[in-house]
Amino acid sequence: MSDTKVLRLVKKSEGKLPEGTFTAKAVARAEPKPSTTPSIRPVPSRRRRHRERPRTQPQLSPEEMLKIFRTMYLSRRLDDKEIQMKGQNRIFFQISGAGHEAILVAAGLCLKPGYDWFYPYYRDRALCLQLGMTPLEMLLQSVGAEADPNSHGRQMPSHWGHKKLNIVSQSSPTGTQLLQAVGCAEATYRIKLIKELKKRIKQFQNDEVVYVSLGDGTTSEGEFWEALNTACNLRLPVVFLLEDNGYAISVPVEVQTPGGDVSKLISGFPNLYRQRCDGTDPVESLAVMRRAVDNCRKSRGPSFVHAKVIRPYSHSLSDDEKLYRAEAERVADAEHDPIKRFGSLLVQEGFASQDELQQLKDEIDREINEAADIALASPQPAAETAMDFIYSPTVDPTSKEFNTEGTVELTGSPGTMVDLINRCLHTEMKRDPRIVVFGEDIADCSREESLDQVKGKGGVFKVTANLQREFGSARVFNSPLAEANIVGRAIGMATRGLKPVVEIQFFDYIWPAFHQIRNELALLRWRSGNEFSAPMVMRVPVGGYLKGGAIYHSQSGVSLFTQIPGLRVVYPSNALDANGLLRTSIRCDDPVIFLEHKHLYRQAYNKSPYPSDDFMIPFGKAKTVRDGTDLSIISYGALVQRSLVAARQAEQQGISVEIIDLRTLSPYEWNAIENSVKKTSRVIVAHEDSLSWGYGAEIASRISSELFEHLDAPVRRVAALDTFVAYAPQLEDAILPQVADVLKAIVEVNSY
Repeated sequence: MSDTKVLRLVKKSEGKLPEGTFTAKAVARAEPKPSTTPSIRPVPSRRRRHRERPRTQPQLSPEEMLKIFRTMYLSRRLDDKEIQMKGQNRIFFQISGAGHEAILVAAGLCLKPGYDWFYPYYRDRALCLQLGMTPLEMLLQSVGAEADPNSHGRQMPSHWGHKKLNIVSQSSPTGTQLLQAVGCAEATYRIKLIKELKKRIKQFQNDEVVYVSLGDGTTSEGEFWEALNTACNLRLPVVFLLEDNGYAISVPVEVQTPGGDVSKLISGFPNLYRQRCDGTDPVESLAVMRRAVDNCRKSRGPSFVHAKVIRPYSHSLSDDEKLYRAEAERVADAEHDPIKRFGSLLVQEGFASQDELQQLKDEIDREINEAADIALASPQPAAETAMDFIYSPTVDPTSKEFNTEGTVELTGSPGTMVDLINRCLHTEMKRDPRIVVFGEDIADCSREESLDQVKGKGGVFKVTANLQREFGSARVFNSPLAEANIVGRAIGMATRGLKPVVEIQFFDYIWPAFHQIRNELALLRWRSGNEFSAPMVMRVPVGGYLKGGAIYHSQSGVSLFTQIPGLRVVYPSNALDANGLLRTSIRCDDPVIFLEHKHLYRQAYNKSPYPSDDFMIPFGKAKTVRDGTDLSIISYGALVQRSLVAARQAEQQGISVEIIDLRTLSPYEWNAIENSVKKTSRVIVAHEDSLSWGYGAEIASRISSELFEHLDAPVRRVAALDTFVAYAPQLEDAILPQVADVLKAIVEVNSY
């Protein structure tokens, strides 16, 4: 079923939007000017109970009011305790949620821990407390204890994560969580469409909601807009909570946002239920959050809550707000402190006496002090655990379980690399309904009603042709032209148990997604202490040697990815290897970047008959593609074939060249390199990337360091010039390494 058809069906099945929806038409009418400080509306007095509360205000008992205050005060005092401990050099970082407590407790009251999903940011201490995280668990993170459930001592304080509560591990870059939250909600959307998944995906709830929060400064990030784009387009059950305290560290909102009000800027987004509230008023916040969550719970689309809050403390203890905020402004903030105002209101309206409130505060202080003592006595992670959980501890793609190469049976007419990759995608999607495939232009036709009338796109290189026809639009679909959107959403889906296989259309355009890849995808398992992970595959056409590719369709910067711990990097040089390595990539439990050289896609020399549906090649297993005795060439990708041609020419001069195809770059097989170098005593490392700072430099350095006594000549590198790939064919040939360059190096190293 196509996305467009699904959206029409969803619209037909839904009721009207809740009252008070901020439609574009409504927002076009006059709105109140944004104030510099929020205005709290007092809770109606118990002495006025004969007067009916406004319909939008929730009816709360004295016990409920006191519980709200308790969590708010607990959050503030935890901030204060951490500040004290930082001053004593007993913890190493502090960033507070002060001033945000009211809206966050309200959000926690409306959502279900362990049922809904949460992508908070560092101000969300009160939310996490309301969901069930304990003061001790928070202080364990503050001291870097191994028992910390947020990260087991790997992430700084106030970076939340809790497996049992469905709080997904948080990173430090602002805004990266937004696309992942959308991907998490999209998993819900896809699971509902794919019948086989409902029983296979754990913790799936039919009406689950995804919560994601952000500060006002984060609305300047492009990923904020990309997240809104997809959430609104697919009508996903995401509650966006904007906690607007007016500052991004020292930069005020009017510098960040045109007009100083992001709610007006997003007024044109369809299907988005928008509300504003005084985020320092817990009762008003609760009413607004209930409507926002209800809107998502009933599958009406995403909700956006713009809560005006304050920041009574500096951004963090590394910041001093007195340097950029006037005294009068800070005093005005203090007058709207939610803790002081709500506490006074409880006494004023008769919900508690001053003595009762003080007794509650004293109880909380004792609880925090006791938790701090336990946390300080809790051991930090052992030094030998530093390398734990970089990769999956349970699925090892380098193991013999992934090695069926020796028994492979080949049948049928030879196919190109495109053919065998496409076959692998087909067979794996049949085997595993969790696999979803998406990217730019990868579907046959997004408008499914036109499928019978068109041949179908199936990717710019036709690698994904007919996947949509066979598996439907719920599993194979196009994405917006936004690479961070593709990878960020895939991370959210993978966290929920789907298996995304996404395509970045050209390696040259992967850079908008690099933030998600480096800081999120590769780090998620390690920073959470193996509580969360995102196993997925990124297929990426790469490389040059295509006439007309020029600067922005010929890049080969693989070393930028091989130096990322937690990311597997695969680079096949022929059709058969591409099939087996892609299958291993899909079945392994780690994130993989699968590089497909565009020049090799349809070359006749690398064709192969089709292997069986369980053919796999383990990672870290190189292949000797040519035996030799005089000299070794270590290579991968397009330089494998060029090295073979050069080796045949060198043989006419009496030089016997051995060629090793690494096949996977991270990990790579050192034993194969070591054995070959010991055998020949001379070595060349050949690759398409630039010479300086390239992948070959690491291999050459290790050979020189560990095999020096076996060398009869210096290690030589053959690579591209330290420049960019040009459009003119003659210039391109001069920039990229050619057969003649490899042959020249062979002759010179052999005669050393």
